[in-house]
Amino acid sequence: MDGQGTLTGLHPLSPLTGDEIETASALVSETLAGHERLRFETIELAEPEKGSVRSYQLGDPIERRVWVNAYSKDRPGVVRSLVSVTEKTVVDSQYLAGVTPMIAPEEFMEVEIAVKADPRFQAAIERRGLDLEFVTVDPWSGGNFGIAEEEGRRVSYTHSWIRNSELDNQYAHPIEGLNATVDIDTGEVIAVRDVGEVPVPRGDGNFDREFQTEVRQDLRPINVIQPEGVSFRMDGNLLTWADWELRIGFNAREGMTLHDIRFKGRPVMYRASIAEMMVPYGAPDEAHARKNVFDIGEYGIGRVVNSLELGCDCLGAIQYLDGVLSDVEGKAATIKNAICLHEEDMGVLWKHFDFRTERMETRRARRMVISTIATVGNYEYGYYWYLHLDGEIEFEMKATGIINTIGCVPGQAGPYGTEVAPGVCGQIHQHTFCARLDMAVDGDENSVVECNTKSDPVGPENPWGNAYRQYETVLGTEKDAARKADLSTHRYWKFISKDRTNHVGGKTAYKLMPTSTVTPFIRPEGPSGKRAGYTYQDLWVTAFDAAERFPAGEFVNQGDGSDGFPHFIADDKPIVDADIVAWHVFGLHHMPRPEDYPVQPCISCGFKLMPVGFLDDSGCRDLPWEKNAASCNAHAAE
Repeated sequence: MDGQGTLTGLHPLSPLTGDEIETASALVSETLAGHERLRFETIELAEPEKGSVRSYQLGDPIERRVWVNAYSKDRPGVVRSLVSVTEKTVVDSQYLAGVTPMIAPEEFMEVEIAVKADPRFQAAIERRGLDLEFVTVDPWSGGNFGIAEEEGRRVSYTHSWIRNSELDNQYAHPIEGLNATVDIDTGEVIAVRDVGEVPVPRGDGNFDREFQTEVRQDLRPINVIQPEGVSFRMDGNLLTWADWELRIGFNAREGMTLHDIRFKGRPVMYRASIAEMMVPYGAPDEAHARKNVFDIGEYGIGRVVNSLELGCDCLGAIQYLDGVLSDVEGKAATIKNAICLHEEDMGVLWKHFDFRTERMETRRARRMVISTIATVGNYEYGYYWYLHLDGEIEFEMKATGIINTIGCVPGQAGPYGTEVAPGVCGQIHQHTFCARLDMAVDGDENSVVECNTKSDPVGPENPWGNAYRQYETVLGTEKDAARKADLSTHRYWKFISKDRTNHVGGKTAYKLMPTSTVTPFIRPEGPSGKRAGYTYQDLWVTAFDAAERFPAGEFVNQGDGSDGFPHFIADDKPIVDADIVAWHVFGLHHMPRPEDYPVQPCISCGFKLMPVGFLDDSGCRDLPWEKNAASCNAHAAE
């Protein structure tokens, strides 16, 4: 995303420009001149300290610093450097021998080529009577399973399918029982697993328009028009809409990020992102037990973001923002139309009919949508941040694309999946996301309060048994704030300001509504569970630490989970009237169904942040009364 605004110029939180990325990679390349086959994992903005961001005034000189993670394919580990692109110097550099860099998109095809060139794999394909030309190999992260022959290597564990033709849906034809393990850096195929005699299903599973023989004609166009233009404005990476103001960022790991979010000029959050995504599958057999991917920490979601298309991914009057990041060579790469901005009508915001005066008052809602879509192998993930007129912030994750398929004997899917087509099985799995929410409700000093509703016992003060009320508990330390949701008490958490009160004396606050919590079923003592410690609570709250950025740790690929949660809360810091970060875990529990195949309609999950005493009233009485002139009776336009 180009951080150069026409009015504001380069802000301390502007995303990196292409020139800054290439300056940083060139400086690091000079310091690592002796490293052979040097590659760049990530190049990202080193976000300045909060105080300097808040005190920044237009025209102030700023120093732009960049984190650069580089690695050599001939040497294990990562070199992590802090670079000043303003001063054109490497400020600091550390060699981290015990960590493994992410798998880059450019390496996906390298893995496939290596596997298909291996004689053992070729023999397995020939034995099945398949055409190697149409075989596809998907690289998956290898995890950390203590396999001796993989120690010290950066590995990918692969799964294979075959196409019937060039545009065919490969996932309709899984090659079950054939997996390869690859050393990504050397290209060596460490092992080929070839077991079982499951037939490869060859039935049609296409959805591409090339294969559509019938197209329904009964749906007429829905056009979204704004004849007077949009109500939002972009100035550099600064978005203003209605009472909202925020900055939009973009990086290779998290993709889209939101910064310095304000409502009616008052701070609500300093930073918001989806910081991790884990997809654990539930089948215990050797071929599939390793399917436990951390798509953000092991691949980098920003690197697989789509270029959105006008009139397809978003409807109406659209503004797009490009994403600028680094390729593995350290060159700037631009993803056109990486982020979509538009408004949507949202029905009735509020309404009342006074039966005495017979007056009707209705106001319509709308929301500001900030979205991006990423493709990780077979799945698409749509990220949607919504800003509402009443001060609510909502996040929705939409999952679509194609379920990960395996082969089965027709009629024998087994206990860990559903047969979605003859010989094609979709396995039980989950999509577990973690939002990192750096709260700043009317300032950086906040506390978190847990709210539970309970019934009062029947007695003299509750003779009819109808009394129930909300109980509030301030969570004092980080360990206190490791919490599960509880629908039986309608539990939620609110983040309150230290000093500011509303017109009835209550502390101003925003509440987190946990609408999509998911129970983890992978065992915490297992190798995947050990790496996913953050998933065993629905809420974590930590004292702000700039180094605590990702819930599964800074370097996730093949890691052991020791540097994320619950390590973050080991020192149990106080979180009352403090600069705090909320980490909310939510997701999807997915037992596939035939209706999810061959292409999956969107399923969604998310959460809401709602003002609670942040405003003195509903805050939306000032909306004009109006009737939409473009609306008409259903058949009037025919």
